[in-house]
Amino acid sequence: MIDHITIAVGDLPKSKLFYERTLEPLGYRLSFGKEDVFWAFDVGNGCLFEIQRPDSEPPLTRVHIAFRVNSKAEVDAFYRAALEAGAADNGAPGPRPDYAEHYYACFVLDPDGYNIEAMINEA
Repeated sequence: MIDHITIAVGDLPKSKLFYERTLEPLGYRLSFGKEDVFWAFDVGNGCLFEIQRPDSEPPLTRVHIAFRVNSKAEVDAFYRAALEAGAADNGAPGPRPDYAEHYYACFVLDPDGYNIEAMINEA
């Protein structure tokens, strides 16, 4: 399952307002964010649609997709398989306490340079 998708936008305040208005009829709401950095919209089932500044720091890229998995072992296996398939390392598997207390993830760059993540956020 896709946990979240993040895209870079040219004008963060303008895009925040745009998505607040256009997602409202679908029942999607602004969930959290950080002023001048990114905003996350709850799109149901624990999934997020996020917008960010285009000059965000790595591991983020202009397009970011995070796959929610069932275990840390799956995060590790995804990472190994991606590297074997030709991905570039963008963050080895491990805890990401700055994201959330139980967040465990890895990041790779696909052949087009997009940041792809496998993650779990459970105790």
